[in-house]
Amino acid sequence: MELSNKVVLTAALTGAVTPKAINNAIPMTPEEISEDAYKVWQAGASIVHFHMRDDEGLGTMDKERFKKTLDLLKANHPDCDVVINCTTAGDSRAGDDERMAHLPYVMPEFASYDAGSLNWTPDGVFVNSPAFLEKLGLTMKELGIKPEFEIFDAGMMGNVAYYASKGVLVAPYHYQFVLGVLGGMPATVESLVYLRNLLPADATWSAFGIGRDHQKIIYATLALGGHIRVGLEDNVYYARGVKATNVSLVERAVRIIKEFGKEVATPEEARAILSLPSKSRLVELQPA
Repeated sequence: MELSNKVVLTAALTGAVTPKAINNAIPMTPEEISEDAYKVWQAGASIVHFHMRDDEGLGTMDKERFKKTLDLLKANHPDCDVVINCTTAGDSRAGDDERMAHLPYVMPEFASYDAGSLNWTPDGVFVNSPAFLEKLGLTMKELGIKPEFEIFDAGMMGNVAYYASKGVLVAPYHYQFVLGVLGGMPATVESLVYLRNLLPADATWSAFGIGRDHQKIIYATLALGGHIRVGLEDNVYYARGVKATNVSLVERAVRIIKEFGKEVATPEEARAILSLPSKSRLVELQPA
């Protein structure tokens, strides 16, 4: 399987913060989220990154919400083989154990590993303590869930290297560069190049920019050989004054990838690129 020209495309559907009043297309309920997951897979997404919302529309780490959403996707769309990626940072009110409770419960293939704390200006402190990072890494290692290292600032690369040296994190590694959060690195080509040059050998990586900077980072990431992420979690507008949908953002990303001379990875190709078990092997690994 020739994979060098394939780009893994992640769709981040809802996030934990942006209200539906800003963009009515943001999915909130398990039914809405599961249907959007299917639609973006149909449009070409390789991976879907899942957050959950509670009845008030706020981010939640309720493991039952994760289970209901993924069960609906499986029951209603058994043909959907998209790679499942779940957040571990979907509610700033959640304790460390609550942030991990869904992992053994739904057994996603991938889960986010936010590799350090930062001031999420002006909203507050995004806390990922050393004790939490060690426990999260060991939990993922035990369960066989691959971490996606969310890198908001260059110092977080050092945190990943530290836990890797302790055996908490194991290769092969996958990094997601999150650019444009106030308190983290700006969404510039210079930031992207700097982080790209800090990667260990044989790591895979992806990137995205927040809001109006998302397209700039898409193009730069493709030029540097990375993978990309789009979706309403990161950007609610398709163009100035034009609200986006998850499908419209994925469809545009697919066109950009093709016009760049590359191809979008199928979910199974994404699994091979990211060293995840194949879909057939995943079925064997799922608990009865």
